[in-house]
Amino acid sequence: MTDTWLPTLTTATPQEGFELAIAMSRRGVKYTQPDMQTLQALRADYAESADGLTAASQVIAINFQTVAAANNYWRT
Repeated sequence: MTDTWLPTLTTATPQEGFELAIAMSRRGVKYTQPDMQTLQALRADYAESADGLTAASQVIAINFQTVAAANNYWRT
């Protein structure tokens, strides 16, 4: 992937920051497994796995920490 999709981590609100964290997490999966057929085939394995869903939530939380820090935790 060569497109620039993340020009900044700055967001106006924590809600936007959380949505950005989700987008970052999803992009990470796409970069790791760029073949869409394989990605879709594997989705069924983790979609019903408590461990897989917990791991996905953890990645989102880590990305949200990064975005929050970049936004000075939305302090004004």
